[in-house]
Amino acid sequence: MNVLLTSVGRRAYMVKYFKDALGENGEVHVCNSDDLTVAFHYADKAVVSPLIYDEAYIPFLLQYCKENKIDVLLSLFDIDLPILAKNRNAFEEIGVKVIVSDLELVEICNDKWKTYEFLKNKGFNVPKTYLNLQRVMLALESGELHYPIIIKPRFGCGSIGMSIAEDEMALLYYFRRNTRVINRSYLKYESAKVDQAEQIIYQECLKGQEYGIDVINDLHGTFQNAIVKKKIAMRAGETDIGETVDEPVLWETAARLGKLTKHVANMDCDFFLVDGRPYVLEMNARFGGGYPFSHTAGCDLPRAIVQWCKGNKKPLIELTNVKAGVKAFKELVLTEVLL
Repeated sequence: MNVLLTSVGRRAYMVKYFKDALGENGEVHVCNSDDLTVAFHYADKAVVSPLIYDEAYIPFLLQYCKENKIDVLLSLFDIDLPILAKNRNAFEEIGVKVIVSDLELVEICNDKWKTYEFLKNKGFNVPKTYLNLQRVMLALESGELHYPIIIKPRFGCGSIGMSIAEDEMALLYYFRRNTRVINRSYLKYESAKVDQAEQIIYQECLKGQEYGIDVINDLHGTFQNAIVKKKIAMRAGETDIGETVDEPVLWETAARLGKLTKHVANMDCDFFLVDGRPYVLEMNARFGGGYPFSHTAGCDLPRAIVQWCKGNKKPLIELTNVKAGVKAFKELVLTEVLL
């Protein structure tokens, strides 16, 4: 079995996990639009692809899959997901299983305003969220909202453009700055779908403990498990130090979310626990930067995906043999490139 990871970026650990899962029975291929990608040096084969929004992107992937006998394809990047979801049938016609959720759910996850509306309408606790600056100013005047306020791109990834405004001067500054950040980055492509005044969202700043949760379903969208991790330290929008914990109220909320969304494989979610009440902030329909903490604690979703794709329908210990109380640290490691 050969696996292709698209938009692999810096996630060399995912290459290692899938190589471990395949053993001697397959290869891990990776692609990215830039060859300055550390994961290239751990894969069996690597290739530079066109940009995701390039018309040649999907034809390129289809041809690569044919030539290299790829069986399974999955992406590690939000922007890639809707493109792959739209073209899933084209891959299945050539025998490639694309690990991606339905387009409707992917679009809900990628659009933070749609995420907020979806969660609120389904009865989950969510932070107060606003779509335009005028509405925020009115909420502040009425006492409905108070500083500090979280400001972030509506279609953002990681920590790009995320800011915290402590007063009106900062609020207006970050509004202008984030608009420029969007226009100067790849966020402009997704953001172009909506009016410029609605490309940024504003949220109340919750006071509580933040958690990352891997909500895991099988390839048919059936809930399997939820791995709850306490975020101890953050760096560049990702968990830097984390610990797996036993928090029943968070696990139950995550399980309800997984059963409701029927997503495929992993959904990386951000939660807050405020005075014993769980709040859901974000959903990402992919492996997230916090997955290594789940993996270290005993969850092996890449191995489970390989088993599912081979037709194994039995409950998998790879998803249930997870220990609480496992604290882990991400480490900066230099990789020498041999030219």
